[in-house]
Amino acid sequence: MTVTDERETLINKICNYLMPIVPDIREIKNTLYMLTNEYEITSRCTEIAVQDEERNEYLLKKFLIAKTVSGRTPRTVQHYKMSIRLILRSMQKTVDDITADDIRYYMAIRQRRDKVTKTTIGNEVRCLSSFMAWLNAEEILLKNPMLRVEKVRYEQKKKKALTELEIEQLRAAAEGEQEKMIIEVLLSTGCRVTELSQILLSEIDGTKVLIHGKGQKERYVYLNAKAEVMLEAYLSKRQDTNPYLLPGMISIHEIHEKGISVRKQKFWWMNPECVGEGHIGTGTIEAITRKIAKRAGVEQANPHKFRRTCATMALRRGMPLEQVSKMLGHSEISTTQIYLDLTEDELEQAHKKYVV
Repeated sequence: MTVTDERETLINKICNYLMPIVPDIREIKNTLYMLTNEYEITSRCTEIAVQDEERNEYLLKKFLIAKTVSGRTPRTVQHYKMSIRLILRSMQKTVDDITADDIRYYMAIRQRRDKVTKTTIGNEVRCLSSFMAWLNAEEILLKNPMLRVEKVRYEQKKKKALTELEIEQLRAAAEGEQEKMIIEVLLSTGCRVTELSQILLSEIDGTKVLIHGKGQKERYVYLNAKAEVMLEAYLSKRQDTNPYLLPGMISIHEIHEKGISVRKQKFWWMNPECVGEGHIGTGTIEAITRKIAKRAGVEQANPHKFRRTCATMALRRGMPLEQVSKMLGHSEISTTQIYLDLTEDELEQAHKKYVV
């Protein structure tokens, strides 16, 4: 079918659709001929579109395998998968044909039509950028279109750390040895919630704790006196043989089958009959900190805020930024700087002290 035939077919379809509601269809038809004269019109082949999607999925699968092998967590790999798949399906092209303009158009559509924040768009495009860079490195793509796309610029608001008053309010509101231990370990080590959930008892050596961080990178974190006391108090109440610091719980169905009272469920970790295999999830730890915060009347006291608080307190007390970065398990110091919550007065005092 020639280009002229394609144009004729398209215009006839439009006119047939409009005929019942438009009085003078001939004028519409002439206008369409005039407006489309400068464009090349080709029909879309559904079969090719299906093949395009199959190729994209094949390459995406290979990319995700590469990320998994390199040590990315399942959660990170899943984020890559969802973000890249969303972009590719939106563009309806093979990765070989995607241009810088396609990417810019996608970003504009997400912002203006979908009302998505710049932060979300930036996260999605970073995933695509990693995918494109991998395709280029594997010589599947000769050129990386992302190199011509400017990064999404948005204001990164520094989130606040907990104040000393809020810390004491949380300590007072914590119930039971487990809650108190979680608060002190988070404040002392600055570890991620995923890292806390995966700590093994065998990896705790006095005040030193071995952490398995992002990308399976290992590092040591350290317990201060308060964290050590709370940890000992918590472990003295444990009677089970689960190897994790924060053991998993058996199902509610099993609890009811065993006839365990609701009262005992509150401190289930003290009852070996309630302790199951594995460790508790990050969602459970987040729920625990939310409950403590609600009792204390403190807003947004999530595990990540404890991590930020630990970093901020360490810097205020003179720990060099490089050491704070290492303690948190950051590969870049610039990442650590985002966490820190210093006032202008503190920066002024530091300047007077260190800058001659």
